[in-house]
Amino acid sequence: MRIRSALLLMLPLALSACADVDRPAPAAGEAYGTLEPFASESIYFVLTDRFVNGDPDNDHRDQGGEHPTFDVPLAPCDGVTGNVGYLGGDFRGLLDNAGYIRGLGFTAVWLTPIIDNPDQAFTGGDEITCTGFGTDRGKTGYHGYWGVNFYRLDEHLPSADLDFAGLTSGLREGGLKTILDVVGNHGSPAFTMPVRQPQFGQIFDARGELVADHGNLPPEQLDPANNPLHRFYNTSRDLVQLSDFDADNPEVMDYLVGAYLHWIGQGVDALRIDTIRHQPLSFWKTFSDRIRAEHPGMYMFGEAFDDVAVNIAPFTLPENGGISVLDFPMKTAMVEVFGSGQAGFERLGEALYLENGPYANPYDLATFYDNHDMPRIDASDAGFIDAHNWLFTARGIPVLYYGSETGFMRGQLEHGGNRSYFGQERIDAAPQSPIFAPLQRIATLRRDTPALQRGLQVNLLLEGDTAAFYRIYQHAGEAQTALVLLNKGDAARNIVVDALVQPGEWRDAFDGSGVRIGERIEIEVPAHGVRVLLRDAAVDAPELQAELARLMQGARGE
Repeated sequence: MRIRSALLLMLPLALSACADVDRPAPAAGEAYGTLEPFASESIYFVLTDRFVNGDPDNDHRDQGGEHPTFDVPLAPCDGVTGNVGYLGGDFRGLLDNAGYIRGLGFTAVWLTPIIDNPDQAFTGGDEITCTGFGTDRGKTGYHGYWGVNFYRLDEHLPSADLDFAGLTSGLREGGLKTILDVVGNHGSPAFTMPVRQPQFGQIFDARGELVADHGNLPPEQLDPANNPLHRFYNTSRDLVQLSDFDADNPEVMDYLVGAYLHWIGQGVDALRIDTIRHQPLSFWKTFSDRIRAEHPGMYMFGEAFDDVAVNIAPFTLPENGGISVLDFPMKTAMVEVFGSGQAGFERLGEALYLENGPYANPYDLATFYDNHDMPRIDASDAGFIDAHNWLFTARGIPVLYYGSETGFMRGQLEHGGNRSYFGQERIDAAPQSPIFAPLQRIATLRRDTPALQRGLQVNLLLEGDTAAFYRIYQHAGEAQTALVLLNKGDAARNIVVDALVQPGEWRDAFDGSGVRIGERIEIEVPAHGVRVLLRDAAVDAPELQAELARLMQGARGE
């Protein structure tokens, strides 16, 4: 299929004019999307309690008394039984499978919060429904986001011979970095309990002393002016019944920074920030500045649950803390393109925001198609394969939710299996899934290919079932160009591109065979397949050189 004149309007998109505003201007002849070191990583996201139970001795199966916390099944949702209790996943289960994660092609693990959560199931809130978000009655803190002591580990996670420092050290030995999930917006559910429960709505310090207590009171009844234990909290409601931190209280900032510096010092490489849009930009600016004063250059990305780019981009700007974000606009597009809707690749072009977009740098965004807070993507096996071929070749830092390598619980909401227990048996059987090997192939290629990690993306064709683009990396004497060709159709396709062609000798990135490109690109791509060609030399095609110069000039703001 030839590139049509209408598609020329989509040709080479690149860096936002405001990208890398806090970094040195690129030198002449350089081309790259980002110099962020963490852009080289790819992330496997585990909800730790639901991954693998490596140590039954820390299950605490008798915890909670009349409000037990272990194995709390729900009524089935469309025949699938969810569970809101702890199910045993722990540090040992994660570390035992570090080789599995690394072998899939990943280089970093994002695990859910590790801090102490309440020891009972919550009795307040609304009754859990199959589709209701934030319906928490009967739920436990298995997910980690209901912190009561931010300085203490959740007792379900460590083993006698494996603490958090041991986990991060072991992961690093296995070739994996650690991403800590941090919460700066709230603690545990704090009100609507029929009878007040211990720990809920309370915050304890490193010594175990009580520093904040919601008292089972609705926010509007709190009296921070006269009750010191109310000072941590806002007096207006935000997310369901969660105890909402007061961003204007410096004690809150001191507490959170102190706690997270404590954990970062045990081997954390990056931070994922929960519910970032529920605190003001100034809060995150202060938080990031104080963390980076101790750990310069630490990569952070936040969850701003909004698929409108201009709404989430402000967090990425240096004046607001320079915190990247999960790419919700791209997530929405990927679901439409690779899920049951099967929209064309042009829909993804709308979500890239490569040139003159609102982000500080779109190449630093964390890209994904689902996670624990939304339905898993409802895709066929081929849809997963196509999604991964895009996720690991297009701009951004790819994030994959545990189990997606087998299509685990596809299409399921939170209470219908989205967070179901994966387990060692499923991990051992995972290579049998038709999704597994193609994911491993493309993820490993990205891991070993600088152009796919940090290269400038120059789109050649995004239409229907086919896509073609370059990723070009020329910096500090290193030069590599990747030509990516994607086909999500059910039959092989011959992809033809006539513009911005780089002639010469290329090599197939997968089998190393030589490929000659002349005045046009004309390459067959198999059904639901990907071809990646590599050229380890600087671009010398005049038309493409001129385009790169224009794009990088825009990055310099000239």
